[in-house]
Amino acid sequence: MPTVTTGTVERQAAEAGRKPGRRTDEVIAASMLSEGIYELVIRDPYVARTAQPAQFVNLYPANATLTLPRPFGVAKVEGDDVTLIYQIVGAGTAEFSLLQAGDVIDVLGPLGKPFDTAEPANYVLVGGGLGVPPLLYAAQTLSGRNDGTQVTSVFGYRDVRFADDLVAPYADHIHSIVNAQGNVVDLLNDIEDELRSTDQPSIILSCGPTPMMRAVAAWASKRGIPAQLSLEARMGCGYGACVACVVDTPSGRLKVCKDGPVFTTEELGWEA
Repeated sequence: MPTVTTGTVERQAAEAGRKPGRRTDEVIAASMLSEGIYELVIRDPYVARTAQPAQFVNLYPANATLTLPRPFGVAKVEGDDVTLIYQIVGAGTAEFSLLQAGDVIDVLGPLGKPFDTAEPANYVLVGGGLGVPPLLYAAQTLSGRNDGTQVTSVFGYRDVRFADDLVAPYADHIHSIVNAQGNVVDLLNDIEDELRSTDQPSIILSCGPTPMMRAVAAWASKRGIPAQLSLEARMGCGYGACVACVVDTPSGRLKVCKDGPVFTTEELGWEA
């Protein structure tokens, strides 16, 4: 399908009072953070200006045989530049890992329902694996608020702590664990007294593998701590048309891309 550059799309969208559609962005930087985990920086003023924590962008492979886009949560915004962090899991992400500065890529977004971070609180960012990157952007947007809000990161890794340094500029407290040591629920148990000692109420924002988030939701529910969970799912379109990313809930089947990706514990029926 034809595409045009970001600047043109933004101007046309602004004139029409709508969000821009699919467009072509420039790759500003690309690097490997650790084995199999990559960072991609694209220039997209619209995403940089409007993206909220847990929203995602769809990236489209150049290979015409790979028809579906790949969704990536925004990890950082700096000026007009948007950072995405991903892992190679198939042909599409393998193609993205070959991108270099100066290349271009087709983008759609930001998409999805974000975390609700309006309330002053101690936001406990609980992430596992490649669920960590969207929480980095949550930390960035929460830091520096003058309403008493604090940020506590609780990250679980397979083996390499690739994001502790990335969250450090924004988090008040940093905790992490690797698989050989345990999991994020073990870590939450270890810091439970610390969470109770803060002046602000705790609110958990979580993203990662579904079994991990179910365990986090149960842990939070037992303690009366609100939790918002950003689900991961394979998506066909990203805006609710294809019904490829549904999740079963007490209210029926909901679309992760449009009704989410963020849901509360109660919306998912994941109470303890």
